[in-house]
Amino acid sequence: MGSGPPTYDPEPTALPRAEPEELGELVADTVLDGARYGTWTLRSVSLRGDSARYRGEPRRDALLTARFGTGDHALVLVAMATGARATPEAHLAAAEACRWIGRAVGRSHQRLAEDIRATRRADLKAGLHRLTDRSLGRLRTSALERGARPEEYTATLRCLLLPADPYCRTRVFFGVGDGGLFQLRDGSWRDIEPRATEHAPPEPPGTPEPAEEDDDRLTLDLGVPQGPYEQLPEPPPPPARDPFRFQVSLARPGDALLMCTPGLAEPLRGEPALSAYLSRRWSGRRPPGLAAFLADARVRVKGYADDRTAAALWEA
Repeated sequence: MGSGPPTYDPEPTALPRAEPEELGELVADTVLDGARYGTWTLRSVSLRGDSARYRGEPRRDALLTARFGTGDHALVLVAMATGARATPEAHLAAAEACRWIGRAVGRSHQRLAEDIRATRRADLKAGLHRLTDRSLGRLRTSALERGARPEEYTATLRCLLLPADPYCRTRVFFGVGDGGLFQLRDGSWRDIEPRATEHAPPEPPGTPEPAEEDDDRLTLDLGVPQGPYEQLPEPPPPPARDPFRFQVSLARPGDALLMCTPGLAEPLRGEPALSAYLSRRWSGRRPPGLAAFLADARVRVKGYADDRTAAALWEA
């Protein structure tokens, strides 16, 4: 799609360079995953961009899909991260960011699941803000250990929390950095990316919550901490460089929710043909299978050759 044929070949060409003693740091060209719990079906994918495929560079995007807990009390985390451009260890920083947030959420999943079911939005925002800052702060520590500059060994981070409870239709998004959050309803896309909020002092107890704009998009600005999600012996690291993003949405039957890195968000916003194509493909009554989702996610657009990572959620 676009003004002409994409510059690069449609299939992978050069492999990234490998070191005999560091084979565990290799990154696959493509990662594909999926699940179904309660009323929702998940598809997630991370693809190496055409530019990286041509140059033999590793995929800078990382993807983590993990379930914590069992039964209706389980909580699913989808985390995606993008390492800094033009840095040799970008793929390692992205993978590490996903691991740290996964560990933090996993240790706190019971409290998080309870807060989601009870719609404790202020607690969720404050707690997830702390967990995100601590997870990204670990990258600064790793940068020092590797002898790298913190601005090089860093990553953006975007996450979804999805309760397995079939009676809970609350979906929680949080993260730091650019990307996209879109809702597909009645065949039309809505860009629901929440505005970024800087670190702010907590509101005094008893502060009323803001009025809801509608029943499916709730962007919250309270920050009343009512108990930590994770007890760590060391003090939290300095605030993350980029502002924190947070949103709670109430899903409706037939909706589709898409979270993605800039590699897909930018062409989806900039190329109407791609938006229309994915709208047609993903508006059906049944979610696509893994192979079909992969084919849709890798539709190429002239002028956009970065890695693409996407997680889409279909509501029954």
